[in-house]
Amino acid sequence: MILLDAVDLSAARPGRPLFSGCSVTVSTGDRLAIVGLNGSGKSTLLRQLAGLSDLETGVVRRGRGARVVVLDQDAVLPGVTVDDAVGPSWEAAAILDRVGLGGRGGDRLDTLSGGEAKRVALARALVEVGSPEDSDEVVFILDEPTNHLDIDAIAWLEDRLAAHRGAVILVTHDRHVLDRVTNRILELDRGKTYVHTAPPSGPGGSGQSGYATYLENKAEREAQAEQAESVRRNLARTELAWLRRGAPARTSKPKARIEAATALVNARPEAAARAGDLDLAFGTARLGDTVIDLAGVGHRWGDDAPWLFRGVDLSLDPRERLGIIGLNGAGKSTLLDVIAGRLAPTEGSVTRGVTVALGVYDQRGRELDPAMTVEQAVAGPHRRPDWEDARFLERFWFDADAQRAPIGLLSGGERRRLQLVLTLRAKPNVLLLDEPTNDLDLDTLRVLEDLLEDWPGAVVVVSHDRAFLERTVADVLVIDEHTPGRRVAGGFGGWLERRRAAAAAPPKPSVPRPGPKPAAAPSASRSVLSRQLRELDKEIAALTRRRDRLADELGAAGTDVDEIVRLGTEHEAVEAELAAAEERWLTVAEALESASA
Repeated sequence: MILLDAVDLSAARPGRPLFSGCSVTVSTGDRLAIVGLNGSGKSTLLRQLAGLSDLETGVVRRGRGARVVVLDQDAVLPGVTVDDAVGPSWEAAAILDRVGLGGRGGDRLDTLSGGEAKRVALARALVEVGSPEDSDEVVFILDEPTNHLDIDAIAWLEDRLAAHRGAVILVTHDRHVLDRVTNRILELDRGKTYVHTAPPSGPGGSGQSGYATYLENKAEREAQAEQAESVRRNLARTELAWLRRGAPARTSKPKARIEAATALVNARPEAAARAGDLDLAFGTARLGDTVIDLAGVGHRWGDDAPWLFRGVDLSLDPRERLGIIGLNGAGKSTLLDVIAGRLAPTEGSVTRGVTVALGVYDQRGRELDPAMTVEQAVAGPHRRPDWEDARFLERFWFDADAQRAPIGLLSGGERRRLQLVLTLRAKPNVLLLDEPTNDLDLDTLRVLEDLLEDWPGAVVVVSHDRAFLERTVADVLVIDEHTPGRRVAGGFGGWLERRRAAAAAPPKPSVPRPGPKPAAAPSASRSVLSRQLRELDKEIAALTRRRDRLADELGAAGTDVDEIVRLGTEHEAVEAELAAAEERWLTVAEALESASA
């Protein structure tokens, strides 16, 4: 069933077209992602499809009975409290818990951080969509839904989107979500649109994702463009050699030949959108043996507040590749601020080496004057932009037009890229990155990963982006209620495997402390002992069923840390009760045997 049909859409911003001639049909079961460079118009197109923006050209039609639910980046939340915005139902409470806002229904909206407000907006949209099984006619449109979610919440949302029976249209930088959820990709590339549809699964089909299909098609398209450019260059050289033979030779050639030669020479090739490597490791100063050391560091917000982390001992290596992971609110960004020296810890000490040149790229970003041009921001307030600034910006894919553009005209992703440029322009040798993947396009993420692999200094990353962590860090520092500051070797993948193994294995039962067996009362008759034994049989059977049910629930809990902890604690308590009941059964059975003798 066709749910949404868009024909000949286009958009432009002052002095720059974004896309034109965009047509796409979305049907039940489609999982369509929109990808493209920062500033190519992804969010603009998403808002046009959602009916939130006026169309410059074309038309968008909805299928009969189709319902559109939108998660916009700038969603406005109604009401005063979280419950007002999301709703008072148990489904709303369950979703809030999944996105890390359990028990926060009474909080006022005006007290929430920007990330918390966006998670409330996501919960509201999910409540509006309803159960995945009843969503056949719902088009769920999401703009960067994984921003501000922790790893467990992202995995849960991924499962939820995969189970959605209607259609999903999303913009996201999360490659795990793209690979797991999508079966179609709409690519925006320099004003053109390309739709990539994954081949069907099953016999004769590859079963690969829309994201994998897009990567294959894009690589093939750019290879063909390079081959065509090589042919064009050879033809151009031939034509140039003929033109240079002089006027007599040229007069004997047809006029069309001359025009063709001129066209070949002047043609602009359709090469890759971003040709060449992005050179970011420029002039970085060498680090000494001492980088940054933390000894017994802990922090909390007030004397009566709980500790976010405590007893953190950390010594960064000159070639450190460390990821900091944990649930939202665990204190990851706080720890990064302590490492950066922007926050004094409540306890412990921080030592910084004399050769450290620190670069911090955080979620807030530095304030940029919207009236200032990109080249002025890079040159600084005390000099005029020069050719070195221009060459530097070109390395970050800011062409001549973008360099002269006011910052206020840049997209959110382009601004984030500019903030990354300014951070690296200071030539740091220790990089502290807080959620660096938010709002950056896929090409920039891949290049940033390549940069960090060869970066000559130390890197510490706070991120929920699983693909980024898998590719960039060697160890992780885990901050949670059980291990507030424990370093785990093997990177993100090693930590994830340990966590999965712990979740799959049944918890070890608590062994009661040895003590004297409870004796039956001397005056107990055989009938009383028999009744006690029957009651204990029933109690043991009930506890066994409860233990087995909890074990099954533990196996199905997936990566939900809170649920695993709750079930594990309950399972351990039931094991202890069962062991005690079995001890009582043995005591009563021995007493009954003695009474029968």
